[in-house]
Amino acid sequence: MRRLRYGVAMSLDGFIAGPNGEYDWIVSDPEIDFVAMFAQYDTCLMGRKTYEVASEKGKSWDKFGQRWIVVSSTLKAEDYAGIAVISSGVEAAVAAMKAESGKDIWLFGGGVLFRALLDAGLVDTVEVSLMPVMLGSGVPLLPEGQRRSLRLTESETLASGILMLKYSVVPEGEAN
Repeated sequence: MRRLRYGVAMSLDGFIAGPNGEYDWIVSDPEIDFVAMFAQYDTCLMGRKTYEVASEKGKSWDKFGQRWIVVSSTLKAEDYAGIAVISSGVEAAVAAMKAESGKDIWLFGGGVLFRALLDAGLVDTVEVSLMPVMLGSGVPLLPEGQRRSLRLTESETLASGILMLKYSVVPEGEAN
């Protein structure tokens, strides 16, 4: 079974975007091998807001060969070349994707979608790139929801001050 892996950059004070959705605070680090990172996934999943921010910056949806899926109740798939849109039945659709053969699925940005899938027990790992900056306000890592335990599986400190943290989500009822 494929894993659903949430990957996100976060400020030290817990924000994944600035107050206006900006992400200019994310530190660029030449040690991060984006080609190798993208090679781990064949599917990228994101919410509408993340898609819109990335699209404004000229993101190429087929650059690395993944299937790109946007969760949105307002976008229509026929209006957007190169992406698929899930407008309802998100949990069932994600569970079905996880059951398919293939590489892992990258849940890309977006705290609201992350919270919904985490609460549904569908997120397998949480991978946070902790940036050496405090924003003071902005979009939090995730909105309120159920408590979930995590188990640290890997950590790495980069010369830029970025702390790369990987956690597995402890299944409900299992001791941490």
